[in-house]
Amino acid sequence: MTIRPGFLRDRRRSGWRSLLPASILALVLIASAGMTAWQSASRRQAQIEGLSAAEFARLIREFSEADGYFHSDNFVSNETSYLHVVDKLRQLGASRGAYIGVGPEQNFTYIGKLHPRIAFIVDVRRQAMIQHLMYKAVFHFSSNRVQFLSRLLSKPLPKENAPLPDASIYELVTFFDRLPADDRTYTANLARIRKVIQEDFQFPLSERDQASLEYVYKNFRNQGLDIAYRMGGWWGSYFPTLKDLVTETGLHGELGNFLASTKDYDFVRGLHRRNLIIPVVGDFAGKKALAAVGDYLRKGGFTVATFYTSNVERYLFDGRFAAFVNNVRKLPINDRSLFIRSIAGGYRHPARLPGHRSATLLQPMRVFLRDFDEGRYQSYWDLATTHYIGVEKPR
Repeated sequence: MTIRPGFLRDRRRSGWRSLLPASILALVLIASAGMTAWQSASRRQAQIEGLSAAEFARLIREFSEADGYFHSDNFVSNETSYLHVVDKLRQLGASRGAYIGVGPEQNFTYIGKLHPRIAFIVDVRRQAMIQHLMYKAVFHFSSNRVQFLSRLLSKPLPKENAPLPDASIYELVTFFDRLPADDRTYTANLARIRKVIQEDFQFPLSERDQASLEYVYKNFRNQGLDIAYRMGGWWGSYFPTLKDLVTETGLHGELGNFLASTKDYDFVRGLHRRNLIIPVVGDFAGKKALAAVGDYLRKGGFTVATFYTSNVERYLFDGRFAAFVNNVRKLPINDRSLFIRSIAGGYRHPARLPGHRSATLLQPMRVFLRDFDEGRYQSYWDLATTHYIGVEKPR
């Protein structure tokens, strides 16, 4: 049999032509399926561009666990190293997505820098949840940083010579340091905060909740910018004050607190006004809160970009650490998902910088799970020093 030149080439072309309609159909079907999945995820995320007040309140109620105990009043953070990882977080792409955090106002700085689509603040103490609702109310009726500090500290602004909205944080600190708190303003603000929480946010406050709200807000009135983390007998100069924290700088001397930046403040306020910073009462090793957050985020098409744990994991090495790890497995994460940790107290971490009582570190969440499965975490010190991402010490 003689095969003419070009016969095989023609046969191949003919074969491709005969397969072309089927191939196109398959590609169209694949693309259609992908588009449908994308549209579905897009619709789910679009639904979370803003939550109704009723949905916001429902999530708090249904995700929260029973009130837990911790041996401190976390009015403000006690971590002066919180800004050291901001540049590294951005380099590693830890933005957008979902944010999970713990503790008070330091979360607002991370949220302002990383621009998550949604944030959950999970804390074992119900008082922490009430404090975040207080913050949310103050954000709600404070269009700028000057008004925010005025209302947070119960210090009414004078009719003349008040700082401009774009004033530097140093100007704001100097001004509010000299301005006295006012009892009538405090009483009126507290009533307004209580009303906003219950009516605008649709979250009813029990008598105990109202007492907790008054306790927190009164401490901000009494202490002003000198308010600090309080644990047992430790008070005052041992822990940084709010004034210290808002004027804290990063590795290269740059300001970074959310109250030092109009842009960051506006972003946090915007997320609050869309009901997308949701405080939940929950134990990291509990059976409900983190699992519920993970399920909600997964159904919404979100991935956890950052999980700020502070130093909470230290207290889980009492037989509950495996339960925490199991909760982490229930979160929707990827290779970019990161823990933000603060290593404080008596742990002199090698990444700790001079002048700070804490070191702030990062770790990929999937690396954490792999290390746990390999038995690397026999103690908190193992966790703090295994496969962490530190920062370059400034020269």
